[in-house]
Amino acid sequence: MADNREIKVSVKNLKKDFGDLQVLKDINTDIYKGEVVCIIGPSGSGKSTFLRCLNKLEEVSGGQVIIDGHDIVDKNTNINKVRENIGMVFQHFNLFNNLNIMDNLTLAPVQLKKCSKEEAVERGQNMLKKVGLEDKAGNYPNQLSGGQKQRVAIARALCMQPDIMLFDEPTSALDPEMVGEVLQVMKDLANEGMTMVIVTHEMGFAREVADRVIFMDGGFIVEEGTPQEVLLNPKAQRTIDFLNKVL
Repeated sequence: MADNREIKVSVKNLKKDFGDLQVLKDINTDIYKGEVVCIIGPSGSGKSTFLRCLNKLEEVSGGQVIIDGHDIVDKNTNINKVRENIGMVFQHFNLFNNLNIMDNLTLAPVQLKKCSKEEAVERGQNMLKKVGLEDKAGNYPNQLSGGQKQRVAIARALCMQPDIMLFDEPTSALDPEMVGEVLQVMKDLANEGMTMVIVTHEMGFAREVADRVIFMDGGFIVEEGTPQEVLLNPKAQRTIDFLNKVL
């Protein structure tokens, strides 16, 4: 089935060491256009490091990460050019507290994409509307709830009009009642066909939204498949043990 689908991200023999510590040992996977991939696993299994290698926030120790045909491990690849098409949403929002919400949204498009301030503001308004916060453009981050900040962070990433969105545990810093509003925005994006790679602890979300679930442990991909296969009928004992603890 995968033959005629466009590969957006191809990971081959990916390794990542921090000094003597091998965090990623040999990761191989392809992510297809429009696919939603949820990465699950225990703390310290390498999930976030793997995600950060996909836009070179972490220097790769070995292997290849090919995004839209560009090997970002290759020193000759202009990583900033590749990154323009990759949106990243972090656990702790990473908003600029000294800028209001609209300025947070327009900063990168104006500086990097060379789009006019007017265009950027119009795009910012559209994206705030998309995440249900069109009335917050003049507010500052400290005036928003955690869930609202994370929705702003998603809107900010979308203002760069990325092809791929990476989410690093986007709900783990939120109060439980805020989680739903952020997951809803992500569900809407999935329904629109955005290619998404999501490190998450939200098993219900993974079951509902993911096309594929990757279970990582000890720097390896232990098991991957549909949510049905991995979450409901896991084959590896390690996956079974993990799910017994979290489900």
